Amino acid sequence: MADIAGNIVPGANGARSKASVSDQVAERILTLIASGDIRAGEKLPAERKLADQLGVSRVSIRAALERLKAQGFLASVQGGGTTVVKTAGIRDPALAEIVRIDRSNLVDLMELRTEIEVWAAHRAALYASDEAITEMASSLAEMRAPDADKPRADVAFHMAIAKATDSVVYRHLISVIRETLTEMLVYHRTELFGSTEDDLTVLDHHQEIHDAIAARDPERAASAMRKHLRWARDHYGRSGNSPSKKS
Repeated sequence: MADIAGNIVPGANGARSKASVSDQVAERILTLIASGDIRAGEKLPAERKLADQLGVSRVSIRAALERLKAQGFLASVQGGGTTVVKTAGIRDPALAEIVRIDRSNLVDLMELRTEIEVWAAHRAALYASDEAITEMASSLAEMRAPDADKPRADVAFHMAIAKATDSVVYRHLISVIRETLTEMLVYHRTELFGSTEDDLTVLDHHQEIHDAIAARDPERAASAMRKHLRWARDHYGRSGNSPSKKS
């Protein structure tokens, strides 16, 4: 789980009322859930540790946790502690199933991906942390390994870009469709991109995207992402295994 500290600030008069601080704590935790930093089923640190990390009282921590429990995001664990409830996990299994049962829906998804991921690459080049760039590089190294789980590494690469955008809204959106994105990339890696040449092209495209973001060049990053996704979309029409839209 990502470090929870960082967003708790004094009130307008310099004093921290219990209500305002507990609201800020709740919002911070909710942001981490929405961005996928705290996963469904994951246990939160103890109240004392949270209080120390955030520099607030345990009373404020307890109030924030009770608020999120009442909203259905958290639940008490038997024997002590608090966990993110599974229903708060941000996934859309129905969308993944739509893609699974009718591969032609991947065409629409690819077109939508192009729109949002070009934006994400551009923004990532502006706001990427060193940690996010390192995660992108690690996923690239994993893709190049002889025994690589390429779909998993590919998903990790795009999730690292999401992190690099520093946009809670975008990270939430990607978290929602993560299972569907995985389904798409499994199809790409196991059926659509069947040749060694295709595999090398995918690696080259990902490297170009990484290099542009690492160089803090938003226009080049957007262009590299657009080139990659259009290349993938073009394969849908060239491959005998590709899905086709029904007329």
